[in-house]
Amino acid sequence: MTTLVTGATGNTGRHVVAELVRRGERVRALTRNPAAAAGRFPAEVELVDGTHTAPAKLGTALDGVSRLHITVTAGLAEVGPELVRRAVDAGVRRITVVWGGGVGPVEQAVADSGVEWTRLEPQEFMSNTLTWIEPIQAEGIVREPYDFPSALVHEADIGAVAAIALLDDGHAGRAYNLTGPETLTPRERIAVLSQATGRDMAFATITHEQAVERLMATGVSRADAEFVIGWYAASDDASRTVDDTVERVTGRPARTFAQWAAEHAERFRTPRVTAG
Repeated sequence: MTTLVTGATGNTGRHVVAELVRRGERVRALTRNPAAAAGRFPAEVELVDGTHTAPAKLGTALDGVSRLHITVTAGLAEVGPELVRRAVDAGVRRITVVWGGGVGPVEQAVADSGVEWTRLEPQEFMSNTLTWIEPIQAEGIVREPYDFPSALVHEADIGAVAAIALLDDGHAGRAYNLTGPETLTPRERIAVLSQATGRDMAFATITHEQAVERLMATGVSRADAEFVIGWYAASDDASRTVDDTVERVTGRPARTFAQWAAEHAERFRTPRVTAG
């Protein structure tokens, strides 16, 4: 049987692909640029051109697919139900979906699809820390408006739970809250990164509005920027409470932020300057 992974080169999708390959499964990876993605995956992964936000253009991507992994991203809410319908019509019988932070049109379409489904509800991704690369490289200072704790989850653990739910029985109709094994504030994460990289780092506070404007400068709308920064300002109990779901599903402890930091340490070190 073949599994189609949408968003295959994304933060979580690539880990879903890796886990499925590790378990000897046939994987079809959906990506906008198969040529650029070719070097990221083992040769046995079938790369197909397309995006889950344009389900009408998927063509033969769903042919022979019995399992589907969806990551809810921007632009999917409007067309996600069509994606689910086309997948079920094509013969998909098991779906995993990484939610977009709530049960919206895509998540509801999956739940109403009539096939086996599992919804993954990760809290903050550890990969959000990658937004600190440039300021850390430039001056070793991270500027954020809030210093609240978060039970960050490693993307590889999301991928592992997704692969298990896709391949193993007993996960149908479940909604899995996914966190890491500890809560950390930005200051505490910076301390871990400092140890992993061997360089000094500091935390500085900025205002809520400065954080919103900084996000808008990347092309995000004010409404979306306010939503993201507002989440940090008033995060709910689930985002700062450790849940053991990863360990219960996978049979091993969830990965720590220290592990994540060690894996990505080189990306935070000051770029080497070469003579011109």
